[in-house]
Amino acid sequence: MTRKLRLRTPLSVIAWWAALTGILWLAGTALGHPSPLTACAASAALLVVVGEAGDWLRQHWTARRSGRSAP
Repeated sequence: MTRKLRLRTPLSVIAWWAALTGILWLAGTALGHPSPLTACAASAALLVVVGEAGDWLRQHWTARRSGRSAP
């Protein structure tokens, strides 16, 4: 039996991006190094892309090790 790897829904990715943007902006402001919201949004987008790619690779490698076919 083969099991396909699920991709995240766009809504959950957008939610992670928005949350990370807010966290980065608040952290910078709280530490006395405020950044523009656009810079925080770009950094958050990079973090989301790297995180999603890493999660996909982890699932892909796990599927290969267990003998399931990966897409």
